[in-house]
Amino acid sequence: MPEQLLQFLATGVTVGSIYALVGLGFALIYNASDVVNFAQGEFVMLGAMTTVALLGAGLPLVLAAVVATLLTALVGLLLERFAIEPAAGASVVSTIIITIGAAIFLRGGVLLLWGKGFHALPPFTGDTPIRLGGATLLPQSLWVLGVTALLVALVHAFFNRTLLGKALLACSFNRNAAQLVGINVRVMLRLAYALSAALGALAGILVAPITFTSYEAGVMLGLKGFSAAIVGGIGNPMGAVAGGLLLGVLESLGAGLISSGYKDAIAFLFVLMVLFFEPTGLFGHKTAERV
Repeated sequence: MPEQLLQFLATGVTVGSIYALVGLGFALIYNASDVVNFAQGEFVMLGAMTTVALLGAGLPLVLAAVVATLLTALVGLLLERFAIEPAAGASVVSTIIITIGAAIFLRGGVLLLWGKGFHALPPFTGDTPIRLGGATLLPQSLWVLGVTALLVALVHAFFNRTLLGKALLACSFNRNAAQLVGINVRVMLRLAYALSAALGALAGILVAPITFTSYEAGVMLGLKGFSAAIVGGIGNPMGAVAGGLLLGVLESLGAGLISSGYKDAIAFLFVLMVLFFEPTGLFGHKTAERV
């Protein structure tokens, strides 16, 4: 039994790392623009599918992943420029509908380009299982954990140690004041969307060797990432990371100890319980202010 629990925890942390990256993308955009971007899951799918296509065209895996991430970041930038920016000042519901429409558009475009089939990327460093204590991990799981930890550290350092990151944070605190001191708010918003899309693409590329990807793979990952952001506190990037890890572990434990058929239900039930008892999230501020 202890070995089984260790296996469930290892699986949960791996899956939760992907949720954490997607949730981090939600938090970045929300902090910068007050928008909940429901196209975030499509960025995950787009990154994986583009990498598969570039790999099939003959590019090495590393180059294909880099190009796919950059292209997905460009899509995020274009989404802000041509869909979000023209709707500045619109109601929250209107903006949510716009992002849902963008998600449907991206999903439909990928369906037309690559069809309904499932695709997979080769593992980065082989597929021979590794024994760690009582748990068995695929090498790709270690890539997921390592790259996620690196990206979270880089995002944290970006916001706390770089002028550009602090300018983006200033926009999240007070957009008018940031503009008065010379910060180009429009550029900062586009940067936030590009960074968020790039994080989503990297999450999709990391998980594609473990699970197949397809034109609709981003739907559930987007919902789980949004749930992670809600659990951690929608305006708290590091809280979204913690929420993703917690959600992944609970989901894995529920699937292993109860039934895999209830896996998604357990995750969303937990989110509802958090919202009921802590409406601002486990790591969110108790006031209406955002970090």
